[in-house]
Amino acid sequence: MNKGRWQLSKIFRYQLLTIACCVLAIAFNAPVMAVSPLQPVSLTQLSASESESIAFDAQIWGVEGKPGDKASLLKSIDYSLGYLDSAAAANVYRRYQVAGITRDRVRRSLDRFRQLVVNSTTPSQLQESVKREFVFYKSIGKDGQGTVAFTGYFEPIYAASRTQTAEYRYPLYRVPPNIASWPKPHPTRLELEGADALQGSKGLLRGLELVWLRDRFQAFLIHVQGSAKLQLPDGDVMTVGFAGKTSHSYTGVGRELVKDGKFTLEQLNLPKLTEYFANFPEEMNKYLPKNQSFVFFRDTKGAPAIGSIGVPVTAERSIATDKSLMPPGALALISTKLPYPNAEGKLEQNKVNRYVLDQDTGGAIKGAGRVDVFMGTGNLAGDRAGFINSTGELYYPLLK
Repeated sequence: MNKGRWQLSKIFRYQLLTIACCVLAIAFNAPVMAVSPLQPVSLTQLSASESESIAFDAQIWGVEGKPGDKASLLKSIDYSLGYLDSAAAANVYRRYQVAGITRDRVRRSLDRFRQLVVNSTTPSQLQESVKREFVFYKSIGKDGQGTVAFTGYFEPIYAASRTQTAEYRYPLYRVPPNIASWPKPHPTRLELEGADALQGSKGLLRGLELVWLRDRFQAFLIHVQGSAKLQLPDGDVMTVGFAGKTSHSYTGVGRELVKDGKFTLEQLNLPKLTEYFANFPEEMNKYLPKNQSFVFFRDTKGAPAIGSIGVPVTAERSIATDKSLMPPGALALISTKLPYPNAEGKLEQNKVNRYVLDQDTGGAIKGAGRVDVFMGTGNLAGDRAGFINSTGELYYPLLK
């Protein structure tokens, strides 16, 4: 889902420390790794609590009377298996340089894990099978010690129109057909659409309007999320997805607000940002252009949100990582905190161990210490994604 997208999360730009930097140069388009981003670990190396909880995923069968999501997990696994059988995957893994991790091993591991999920009847049974048959490769994290920062993203649902009106004024744009000939660095967001986001028709973006939003901040959020479902005035639903972007890197607008003292990092979340710009709409002219990156879209004809490896992403079962470091399509295990509604409907953080598929990437997801969790579609998914700001661990289970 993409690549230049918003999530509350992307307010926070995490940098991998120099000692853990894994990409030093590019030679023939292949990364040269000084320190491997993934290290095999023995269960004896883990703390007692880590060893006890690792590979334990209760959500597959359901938690506290809530139904499990085994079917969704299996479907997500099948998407990754389809990718791993593709020529695109073969090409990517020819350049992947973490010792011991090959496309064949990733595919066999995922196929075997699928069999274990189908045949297991409890979290403990699956846990014991995985511990017996798999070895865990742990991300070195953002500090070289395995600490990974987790954030969340989602697919929004907003009102939009295929035609420009007085109500629907803020466009999303198609990829310029001549963008390959644009000199780099490309024009900034400010240069392309103006401070008020209404000047695109006067320059390079003229005639490339795909659809119009009535809310400027919502249009901006789609730029950072990379996909959306759009409710049209006639009742139809249009889906849009990432089609390309300019050469500029992503800059988190939330972080810029924090730098200017509008909020603290602890106060910042997506509802808070939305409220701030609703109360002070003129501030969008100042802050939104600070994200110089600009994203282009296409009509996806009702397709689900698609990850960077070309397969649909699945709520709470797909993650985005830095694909120059992490194995695309692979089975992963995350240990962190995710927000869930309590009995009063308020979100509270719960500790989770979750099997996921590494199927996406993001403009702000850089280094071995960043993971984005896809939380689904709509308002609740957005609220939950916006409250994910925790640390934890990231593992890749592979057959011994």
